[in-house]
Amino acid sequence: MAHKYYVVWNGRETGVFDSWEKCKEQVTGFDNAQYMSFKTRETAEQAFSKGFSPNYYKHKAEKNIAALQNPPAYRNDTVLPLPLGVEAKAWAVDAACSGNPGMMEYRGIDLSTGECIFHYGPIFGTNNIGEFLAIVHAVAKITQEGKDLVVYSDSRNALLWYKAKKCKTKLSLSEKSEKAFDMIQRAERWLNTHVCNIKVLKWDTEKWGEIPADFGRK
Repeated sequence: MAHKYYVVWNGRETGVFDSWEKCKEQVTGFDNAQYMSFKTRETAEQAFSKGFSPNYYKHKAEKNIAALQNPPAYRNDTVLPLPLGVEAKAWAVDAACSGNPGMMEYRGIDLSTGECIFHYGPIFGTNNIGEFLAIVHAVAKITQEGKDLVVYSDSRNALLWYKAKKCKTKLSLSEKSEKAFDMIQRAERWLNTHVCNIKVLKWDTEKWGEIPADFGRK
């Protein structure tokens, strides 16, 4: 794996760090942390000196999807370089959170076309909440549209919550988290009032690499 450099604009300590472990120490549990990875120290230092911009996240996410637009020769059912073990008639979901808790967002990507099917946020929450809401959003949308698709998530916790039809977050209800809790209640209500046979599968990151819906924050 290529070496990366991590810029922390808002965290316990700010600056450029040469490992994800050092970066994580500054942002995990830090309210509204702002951070991102870069391929070279030079670009990381330039980004740090310019200051944070929300466009960093937007451009990185778009670049990640664009980089995947490389139709593999070994299969004709997708424009993405998906391993043969991955179903192309599927949506992949993922969430990102600037700090945990912090400003959270999630999205769903069509694995046959690479298209972003939905994107929500940012709102105040946690990464696990975003992963859970993303799964329910995908399942509800697929059900509503009457499609035959699989859903992939790389979050073990969110998959367990989905199966239990209950978001078991430890985040406290507050004025900041009110929107997230409203969405959680709606998601749980939907799960408990609908029957669906959509397969929701664990994305094997070790075997397949990052899930295509990944926001590329680390």
